[in-house]
Amino acid sequence: MKKIRLALLSGGVSSEREVSLNSGKQVLGALNKDKYDIALYDPKTDLKQLVIDADKIDAALIILHGPFGEDGTVQGLLDLLDIPYQGAGVLGSAMAMNKLVAKRLYDGAGVPTPSYLSFSMNEKIEPSKIVTALDLPLVVKPACAGSSVGMTIVKDESDLGDAINLGFEHDDTIIIEKYIKGIELTCGVLGNDTLQALPVIEIIPGEGHEFFDYTAKYVAGATEEICPARIDENTTKKVQKIAVKAHQALFLKGYSRTDLILCNNELTVLETNTIPGMTATSLYPQSAQVAGYSFTELMDKLIHLSIKEHTKQKLRRST
Repeated sequence: MKKIRLALLSGGVSSEREVSLNSGKQVLGALNKDKYDIALYDPKTDLKQLVIDADKIDAALIILHGPFGEDGTVQGLLDLLDIPYQGAGVLGSAMAMNKLVAKRLYDGAGVPTPSYLSFSMNEKIEPSKIVTALDLPLVVKPACAGSSVGMTIVKDESDLGDAINLGFEHDDTIIIEKYIKGIELTCGVLGNDTLQALPVIEIIPGEGHEFFDYTAKYVAGATEEICPARIDENTTKKVQKIAVKAHQALFLKGYSRTDLILCNNELTVLETNTIPGMTATSLYPQSAQVAGYSFTELMDKLIHLSIKEHTKQKLRRST
């Protein structure tokens, strides 16, 4: 059987570059070399070469996070080059990356999400009015950043100014939302038109981590992750249904992972990730493993879905 010529993209220029490079190495190790001829590209240095090689590439795996990787920019380039790639296209990637846009789409689709306010850098922000509107504690985060970068939980109004300043270091728009304390859950979705909700994972940040922050996400042993989550069957089905609904609300394809909080038997969506992490400590591969997909089989599935979706899109565009 002829091998698929695969471009593996990792690295990039965002604050999550090192995570992306680490994920790329582990994905490379998991890929079946009998099925794929693999070429590595780091968008920080290799975009010109990617363009030159485009007609020799059958599919791409985007293992990038944050701006210029997860926000539709690389997806648009690959569309122009006529290269299939896994996951969301330009539209879904851009909307999911912008948490403010995502929250508005959640609201329209009936996906539960915390109450919030949003501010741009040139607006006057009055902390007292924010506290009056939303009450404490609060979460302050950049509208467009991943892996909890620039995020702060604020318990006292006097700390709100510093949290706002930190948020603006990472984006020119921030979201301030009601902090909801509860059981942290995450649920993956797999598929293009027919969607499979994967087993739910319960996340327990380790000592010293008030929430699932950058270190808790990527340092082995910093977080306990339980799959399937210790929740009843009815709640599990609700989580999976909401994850699928969030996936559809953002017009996603291929796969996604939605993070939620369970508080007083109520579920609230925090965000949806269009390129979930793919390291040894990452959540999506853990959940896929419980669903019966080895890491290698998961990569095969994502590549297959990408080629299938690309073929369908080309048929639509030619009519």
